[in-house]
Amino acid sequence: MMGEEEQLLSTTTTEPAQTLHGTQVQLRLMTEDDVDALTAILAQPGISRWWGRYDADRVRADLLDSVGTVVYVIEVDGEVVGSIQYTEEPAPDYRHAGLDLFLSVDHHGRGLGSDAVRTLSRHLVHDRGHHRLVIDPQVDNLPAVACYERVGFRKVGLMRAYERGQDGEWHDCLMLELLKDELV
Repeated sequence: MMGEEEQLLSTTTTEPAQTLHGTQVQLRLMTEDDVDALTAILAQPGISRWWGRYDADRVRADLLDSVGTVVYVIEVDGEVVGSIQYTEEPAPDYRHAGLDLFLSVDHHGRGLGSDAVRTLSRHLVHDRGHHRLVIDPQVDNLPAVACYERVGFRKVGLMRAYERGQDGEWHDCLMLELLKDELV
């Protein structure tokens, strides 16, 4: 007899959802038409500080054409205000998903990031069968950490010298995780 998780995995589709609806945001799969808007958002100093330098070619390569990463744009009232993406570990004994996102600085402080993270997290847990989600912001990205904690993510570790920053130096990142029963 199959366990609950095995049954869910056997019925989980491999195709990503086209659109997900949150309370304030809509997430839809990224298209070529989104490249310019996302390039402009990634150029904002408050975003490029964490994400590095992106031009349209890098947005296409790293987001639109990325193999193994599902990329959504975050929309509010039809306006592209950011991006959220996930990767999945398919091995049954280690199955989980990792998330990442950026949101235009013009839209910070309105709960949109938390809504986007919650919306994608619910999809990953309920529709795609994940029991564990992870995200890894830089230690000093306090607004991002607070956003993830509002959804139920918990700090579980420090990854030292994990990510090279714009300054060429290695920076520490936090490992935050969320188990399916902790999703708020």
